[in-house]
Amino acid sequence: MVADALSDLLKTVRLTGAAFFDVAAKEPWVAESPPREMILPKILPGADHLISYHVVTMGRCVASIIGGQPITVEAGEVIVFTKGDPHVMSSSPGMRADPVAPDALNAATAAQLPFFINYGGDGPVSAKLVCGFLACDARPFNPLLENLPPVIKAGGSQDGDAGWLGQFIRVAVMESADKRAGGESVLAKLSELMFIEVVRRYLEALPPEQAGWLAGLRDPFVGKALSLLHGRPAHSWTIEELAKEVGLSRSVLAERFADLVGIPPMHYLANWRMQIASELLSGSNANIATIAAKIGYESEAAFSRAFKKMMGVPPSARRR
Repeated sequence: MVADALSDLLKTVRLTGAAFFDVAAKEPWVAESPPREMILPKILPGADHLISYHVVTMGRCVASIIGGQPITVEAGEVIVFTKGDPHVMSSSPGMRADPVAPDALNAATAAQLPFFINYGGDGPVSAKLVCGFLACDARPFNPLLENLPPVIKAGGSQDGDAGWLGQFIRVAVMESADKRAGGESVLAKLSELMFIEVVRRYLEALPPEQAGWLAGLRDPFVGKALSLLHGRPAHSWTIEELAKEVGLSRSVLAERFADLVGIPPMHYLANWRMQIASELLSGSNANIATIAAKIGYESEAAFSRAFKKMMGVPPSARRR
């Protein structure tokens, strides 16, 4: 079975989107993100990683991680803060504000989403944005998050309305304006699809010398090895069998895999099995022995030892 490792990972880390704000901004204006600890419980209780995104649908603005370099974002572009870092959106570089207050966030989540908000004075609107969040699990194993830069900008005039991101922006604007039944769910799913598209564009633009999990996906040999491990995680893989399937010698595959992904193939498999187990523990009613067998452990005891070594707690505690 050939697996899509990126899709597999996105499924097991519970990627969940939520669109909160439909913003109309008038110069001069500035907005500062609330802390992730305030947002995560409202999107995906129990998740430990936040991703923020802002889609500029009209005009332009400036975005920056606090203390980082300003980035101009034009209409038709999306900027994604992949690590959930505190950041500022503003009409000009160097501006600061108090973070969005808890009361405003509570009001947004209590109302029918998206929640409309104005920034700035009484002049004409200089920028419109659709802003939202995604949440996912970072533990026990999320190599995608480890390999993404803190900020990714995508889209632009080259996309046009026919491009995927152009279509996303068009539908997002329509859903934000109309507030139709089900619009909140549509925007949440759209934000998940948008993030995947941004990641794919980043992957396609990686330089040839780039290392990391995403670079491994793109490599014909390492990518095939990753697909095999994801497709048959319960199989009792050896490096010899994996190398034969991929079409390389044992030593060449081991070196190439470790150089790109950062860990040896069998170490990767052990981590991936724990990620599957973690998702099954939180998202299914399967008993621990069944989960152990599903990911290739011959006994519940062996699985429990391995899980506790990696996670610091036994499977039963993770489930609770």
